[in-house]
Amino acid sequence: MKLLFFVKILSLGILLCFVELLHAQNNEMELWNSEIPNSVASNEYKEVFDTKLGRVTKVINPTLRVFSPKEPNGSAILICPGGGYAYLSIEKEGYKVAEWLNTLGVTAFVLKYRLPSDEIMIDKSIGPLQDAQEAMRYIRRHLDKWSIDNNKIGVMGFSAGGHLAASLATRYDDQIYEVSDTISTKPNFSILVYPVISMNEKIGHQGSRNRLLGINASKELKENFSNEKHIDSLTPAAFIVHASNDNGVLVENSLAFYLGLKHNKVSAELHLYQDGKHGFGLGKTGTNQHWTQHCEQWLRVNKYIN
Repeated sequence: MKLLFFVKILSLGILLCFVELLHAQNNEMELWNSEIPNSVASNEYKEVFDTKLGRVTKVINPTLRVFSPKEPNGSAILICPGGGYAYLSIEKEGYKVAEWLNTLGVTAFVLKYRLPSDEIMIDKSIGPLQDAQEAMRYIRRHLDKWSIDNNKIGVMGFSAGGHLAASLATRYDDQIYEVSDTISTKPNFSILVYPVISMNEKIGHQGSRNRLLGINASKELKENFSNEKHIDSLTPAAFIVHASNDNGVLVENSLAFYLGLKHNKVSAELHLYQDGKHGFGLGKTGTNQHWTQHCEQWLRVNKYIN
């Protein structure tokens, strides 16, 4: 009798674990319901996920993976992982960040966006931004599904993902694909972590620039994708984090964006840390390890979270 009871309990536990796993597998959705804009068919281009490094490359079908908190507070953040526009550090700068945001009551959306490639895109320079714009539209089209406040939707990006997030914050009105509604792609705020901002020769990240714009990009194209050049008084408020000893993406990127916001009287907060170098993620050692606490405080003070 006791054995039968134990077997039933065990079976119920296995069933619940299966249901939970099934739910986890189903919280990732394809971003485009119809044909992906600006796309070129390629039988040779295949997505690759490196389980050891937690990286994904050669994204063909962009997706959104939703992380829902136990007690959502109405806030949502779209996360753009970095990787120099060569890969997406989707676990370190995506899933783990989403789990942290969940502890704040924030519904997090990790964007697996297309990386710029002539193999699968007509114009590789706009591919990632097309995905980011559509992701923001998707979130706003489904506010009720996740109990999201339309005025508390932000974008967050790391490194090259920071460039994409800053592009969304400054170029939300760019019409780069056909849409059937008037849903806004403008985030209410942005969080930029060691971001690539500029595409110029002096402070821009060469690898990101070459992959997004091409090796022989014109001066006009570089200017168009340098986000510090597109800030105005309507640009969303921003929280910016960088390490002073970052030799991968120079701290001058964050400084340029912050000064542009300040010049246009846009609310902004900038944290420059003594150490951390590039890619410190959630922060484990050194002075940068407290940036998430500073970010949480900024979100609360500005009433983006309760």
